[in-house]
Amino acid sequence: MPANGKKRILMIDDDEDDFYLVNALLQDISPDQYVLEWASSYRNGLTSIATQSHDLYLVDYRLGSHTGIDVLKYFRELDYNAPVILFTGKGDYLIDKEAMEAGASDYLVKSEINGALLERAIRYTLDKFAHLSVIEKSEKRYFSIFEKSNDIILLVDDQQRIIAANPAAVKMLGYEDDHLYHMCLSDLFAREEDKLAFASRELAKHPVGQLEYLFQSQAGMLLEVMMNISMLDEKNQHYLCIIQDVTLQKQKAREKEQQEKFAITGRIARMVAHEVRNPLTNILLATSQLKMEPVAESEEGQLYLDIMERNCHRINQLVTELLQSTKMVELSMQPVSINDMLENALVHASDRLQLNNIQVHKSFTPAPAMIMADAEKLHIALLNIIINGIEAMSPGTGVLGISTDTDKYYVHVRITDNGSGISDENMSKLFEPFFTSKTKGTGLGLTATQNIILNHKGRITVKSKPGEGTSFFITFPRIA
Repeated sequence: MPANGKKRILMIDDDEDDFYLVNALLQDISPDQYVLEWASSYRNGLTSIATQSHDLYLVDYRLGSHTGIDVLKYFRELDYNAPVILFTGKGDYLIDKEAMEAGASDYLVKSEINGALLERAIRYTLDKFAHLSVIEKSEKRYFSIFEKSNDIILLVDDQQRIIAANPAAVKMLGYEDDHLYHMCLSDLFAREEDKLAFASRELAKHPVGQLEYLFQSQAGMLLEVMMNISMLDEKNQHYLCIIQDVTLQKQKAREKEQQEKFAITGRIARMVAHEVRNPLTNILLATSQLKMEPVAESEEGQLYLDIMERNCHRINQLVTELLQSTKMVELSMQPVSINDMLENALVHASDRLQLNNIQVHKSFTPAPAMIMADAEKLHIALLNIIINGIEAMSPGTGVLGISTDTDKYYVHVRITDNGSGISDENMSKLFEPFFTSKTKGTGLGLTATQNIILNHKGRITVKSKPGEGTSFFITFPRIA
């Protein structure tokens, strides 16, 4: 670097006019930052590159009988790592792609270059190269861990801008490198309030240790993560963020808690059934006896006895439903298509859909979505969820969304509505027996639904926001 602190840039281009144009643009927009030098041919360019005395290289793609790709290959032959921007022609997509694969840091279409674009490309390329150099120099012994770690590792500056990301981050977050490097750490947060709160906090004041956050991938998938932030480079104010995806562990913990809760509910249900049915039987016997006595001959007496008998039968029916909804049932398992099951459930809900003028948006995976299931019982569970969604929406404006997807091991089902939504208070009690927000509901439908899905070794989770609607996410083990 020159003594005056300016960055040295070598331009390899056999057109002198282009050199003068680029130099003029740089001097106009940033006269005190860069010194532009010129190599007028491919050979002269290689000679200058061999000195390894420049901070950045601008290389024209067309250099007589050679190309800019040949120049990039020469960098590799020298084992010389330096930032290179290639000048290409308009519409040369394949050349642009080849250049990036050959090691170019960036490319610019020559006919579209202006001062601002050129200065931004140079500044961005130098910044990115400097950040990567920090990793290579100050954390070289950890580079293998950075590349091979299953956890998300991000390097951010003091403005929370992401300047480096490991392969696990790219894979789990779903963003390409270039996209990530235009984002801030707070952009990964799922909730707007968390995003604003984190963005307003200085990283230097971030609490020590692992803290739990909710991230969202580019595809909209929610990730529960534990993040630890520590200073990596005090001079340049770079921070290392190690982020562990604990979504699966949290999900399994919730499932275990739910299954334990469900088992307790079942035991309570059996105890209640035993304690309630015995006196109910005695009341019914007494009522039957009274109906044969003279007191029953009066119209008023007959009315009261009928009320007693009818409500005893209703209590007995509720006890029966409670037992059925909390009992681990025996299943008759066979291979079924989840897409066919959902189609069948929609057919059985068609009268309600038409009556309430509800639109249905379906998006079924074309891949085989086969699971082992008891078709009759799974039909009840799916229909319960669909009917709940219909009843939560306003007639004429309701939209029911049903989608399926698969991965290597699981079949995923999503059923959404744009209805009234569920409050946080009610969400925690959603699958509890006898809990309902409906005026005439028993509160056992979703309890039975959860029981059926758990018996199928499936998982069910719910996300909802009052006034915006509810989404049920169901996952089953896949067999094909």
